[in-house]
Amino acid sequence: MSRIANKPVELPTGVEIKLDGQNVTAKGKVGEMVLAVHPSVQVLQDEKTLSVKPETPSAVAMAGTMRSLLDNLVVGVSTGFEKKLELVGVGYRAQAKGKSLNLSLGFSHPVEYPVPEGISIETPSQTEIVIKGYDKQRVGQVAAEIRAYRPPEPYKGKGVKYADERIIRKEAKKK
Repeated sequence: MSRIANKPVELPTGVEIKLDGQNVTAKGKVGEMVLAVHPSVQVLQDEKTLSVKPETPSAVAMAGTMRSLLDNLVVGVSTGFEKKLELVGVGYRAQAKGKSLNLSLGFSHPVEYPVPEGISIETPSQTEIVIKGYDKQRVGQVAAEIRAYRPPEPYKGKGVKYADERIIRKEAKKK
């Protein structure tokens, strides 16, 4: 059984927390977010920490989940999250233009990906994409949507992959 719910969430300097019933609002230098806490969990605020208590013994798992979401909320508004993608393949390119990302992924047409609100996309080089934002779930979702256009294939490793992803290669068919 996990005991993650027992660990308090540390509040860094510059982060303001406001408890309003079952809603927790966090405001920091990167942005502002609201989290709706599950009714079976109670959030308590000390001077520089937040603690999560389950209302019933059967709500321990939900308390651990809410604690992790609160930690992601605090980290997101204070420093933010980022995911890096790499394009592997001849002619595969990415270019960020305003609120859209242009991708050349070997199709007969270029792919235009509209960047959602709260997310910023940078392209340090033609084969690298850096996705930044204060909501961990949205950053991961945007990265997954871009990767889904051309996931890496197992024979040559061509496609869009996460920077820390390892592609397990298959051997080509023998004659």
